[in-house]
Formats: sequence, structure tokens, C-alpha cells
Amino acid sequence: MLRSGGTKPRNQSLCPANAPYGAADGAKGKDPLPTSVLSRARTRRAPAKVSKVRPDAKETLRLVLARIDDMKAEDTITIDLTGKSSIADLMVVTSGRSHRQVGAIADHLLRDLAEAGLPNLRVEGMPNCDWVLIDAGDVIVHVFRPEVRTFYNLENMWAPGQAPRRKAN
Repeated sequence: MLRSGGTKPRNQSLCPANAPYGAADGAKGKDPLPTSVLSRARTRRAPAKVSKVRPDAKETLRLVLARIDDMKAEDTITIDLTGKSSIADLMVVTSGRSHRQVGAIADHLLRDLAEAGLPNLRVEGMPNCDWVLIDAGDVIVHVFRPEVRTFYNLENMWAPGQAPRRKAN
């Protein structure tokens, strides 16, 4: 019911929630909807679940090496950590020519890994882009500027007695 000024009273609504179906329309004599229809109307259907299968270490390594190669990284090596450490199975060490390239390699790699089903990747060093570390679970990726890579020399620390496997550029 509207007041003479065209405004509705504060304590009443034009379509009360507990009114029978059609009552707000002014239709008389219509039965309310059965409760089975109302219960189905109130339930929301969730969208289909996306597969939560994480790629294994070899597939993750393949994705990492493909993206690093696409981004023109230099001196990429892979170190097998199986039996040496429990933190990861594989380590990838690569270099970018500048701060900007190191950041771009890391950014594109993070995007590709997230699209492949590896969410919640842990990243360190993105603000400075001297050395960016990406922890993708079974694969750890280090992206360095050449001077920083020479200074820390991770290859000799993790594979001292053997020549690490080099990837051709």
C-alpha cells in the first residue's frame, strides 16, 4: 500500500517474502509453489571442479625449461638433487642479461606454472631482480644476473664433483 505521496511505509514491503506465490501480482486464488520446487530454486549449483592434479617433477621441469628458453635466458643448467636434499628433486639455474630480463623471465615463468596447475608458488627476490628464486615444489628455479651468479656460484655448491648438465641455447 502506498501513501498519498507515492512512498511506501517503512515497515511494509511491496512484495513480502512470506506472501503466497502471486500475491504480490494481485493474482487471487493461485496456489503457492510446492516446497520441492522452492527447495530446488534456493539451492545454488557450484561450477564443475577444475582438475587439481599437480604436474610431476619431470613435467614441471619441462615447462620451466621451455619458458626459460622462450625468454632467451643464458647458461641454463639443471642439477639433480635426488638423494642430496629433501627440499626438491631438481634445481634449475639460469641467467638473464639485465634486471628487466630477470624479472620478465620470473614473471612469465610464474604465470605459466600457475596455468599448468601449480598455484601458490613461493617467490623471493622479485623487487630487486638480481636473484629471483621460484619454489615450484619439486623444482627450484634460480634466475640470476650474470655477476650475481658468479658471486654465489650455486652450481659448485650443489654439484661439486660433477659437471652439471648444460642445456644448449
